[in-house]
Amino acid sequence: MENKSPAFVLVRPQMGENIGAAARSMLNFDLDRMRVVAPRDGWPNERAVALASGAGRVLDAAQLTATTAEAVADCTMVFATTARDRDLTKPVYSPEGAMAEARDRIARGEKVAVLFGPERTGLENDDIVLANAIVTVPTNPAFPSLNLAQCVLLMGYEWRRALDAPAAMQMELAGTDWAAQAEMEALVAHYEERLEEAGFFFPEAKAPAMRRNLRNLWSRMPLTRADVQIFHGMMRQMVRWKERG
Repeated sequence: MENKSPAFVLVRPQMGENIGAAARSMLNFDLDRMRVVAPRDGWPNERAVALASGAGRVLDAAQLTATTAEAVADCTMVFATTARDRDLTKPVYSPEGAMAEARDRIARGEKVAVLFGPERTGLENDDIVLANAIVTVPTNPAFPSLNLAQCVLLMGYEWRRALDAPAAMQMELAGTDWAAQAEMEALVAHYEERLEEAGFFFPEAKAPAMRRNLRNLWSRMPLTRADVQIFHGMMRQMVRWKERG
C-alpha cells in the first residue's frame, strides 16, 4: 500500500466493536492503514466488521502483529497517544502539531505511525518507550480518558486539517534516509549487549529501569541510517580498543 498517510496502530484492543468504529473513523478522513497488535478476542473479528459500517476495506487490509515493536518496525516516526503522566522524558505534541509533523515527514517519504492503547488501561510504558513522541489531547483533567474510536476520530480529523495547511519546514537529507524503528532496535540491542558485558546495568534491581530509560533516550533521537552506522562503528571500535588493552 502506498505510503500517503500515517499508520494507525491499535495496541491490544479489547472489543471488536471499538476496532470497527475506529476503522469507520479512519475512513471518514481517508485513512486506511490500520495495524492491530494482539487483539484480545482474536482476528478477524465479526463484531469489528459489523461496527465498521461500510469501512470493511480498512479491516480487510489491516496488518496483524503480535507485538508493538513489530507493528512499528518499518517506521521512522512513532507517536503515542496517552492522557497519563508518564515517567519518561519525551516531546509532547498536540494532536494538531503531531499530524502536521506526520504530514511533513510523509511528504519526504518517511513512514509514520500513531499508537492507540487498549480501552481500559491505555498504552503501557513498554509501548510508549518505542515512540519518538507523545500526543496528548487537552481534555478535562478530572475525566481525561477518550474512547478508542473517539481518539482515532480526533487524530484523523487533525490529519485532514494538516493536509490543507502548508509545511512550515523541510529537511534536506544529504544522501541518506531516516532510520526505521527496526534499525533503531538493532542499535539499541547492540549497545545493551556491550553495556551488559561492561557491567553497566548495576545494581540488578535497577537494571530494568536503566534499560527502559536508555531505550527512551534512543527513541528521542532523530537518527538517519548514516547516524546509526556511526554509532555502531563507535561501539565496535571502543570494544576493539578495550580488547587490545
